[in-house]
Amino acid sequence: MNGYIHSTDTFGSVDGPGIRYIIFTSGCLMRCQYCHNPDTWKLKDGKEMSTDELVSDILRYRSYMIATGGGVTISGGEPLLQADFIYELTTKLHTFGINVAIDTCGFPDIDNVHHAVDEADLILLDIKSFNRHTFKTVTAQEIDNTLRFAKYLEEKNKRTWVRFVYVPGLTDNHQEIEELAQYLQNMKNVELVELLPFHKMGEHKWQSLGYNYQLSETPIPTKEEIAAAR
Repeated sequence: MNGYIHSTDTFGSVDGPGIRYIIFTSGCLMRCQYCHNPDTWKLKDGKEMSTDELVSDILRYRSYMIATGGGVTISGGEPLLQADFIYELTTKLHTFGINVAIDTCGFPDIDNVHHAVDEADLILLDIKSFNRHTFKTVTAQEIDNTLRFAKYLEEKNKRTWVRFVYVPGLTDNHQEIEELAQYLQNMKNVELVELLPFHKMGEHKWQSLGYNYQLSETPIPTKEEIAAAR
């Protein structure tokens, strides 16, 4: 089966445990204001590749992934827009003893993508906000699918890491952060919550694509602000 791939990184260290081969898929329906990969939004802008092509390349790095407790992380874009492709790729990687994480915003309808989710070893769930209004402001989408997705992960006891980006003036409301923390506290499947500081490393991509980057004047959060939010 073929899918659309934006790029790969053969030595990732921040998207799951150990050293990881990162696959950035193409296609995303969200329009997050702080997105650092807006060049992945359009599905068919990516390179068409087969699962066998990817597996062949990944196996070149299998030894150091296994040695460090790493594996493959499928990111994007939103990888679950290509759920059948992701499912096939994951099952093939499992035959070689390679664990697979999926980095997702949880927006695709879980009823359509649960087979890929079930096959994965770890889900990195990016929750943009726990507040309905803020979520819509950040993503231009509604929160309902993401909450249904999170509920499914809890019901299946799927190993999950949650990620939240702290953006001054946008997602920095401490009451909203506390509400999210309380929500996650009761989810026994959540192993880790990562509070990530906002950065502008993707701003040049927005400009080169002719997109309006609304956060040009937004300051980078200080270490003290991040510590207080944690």
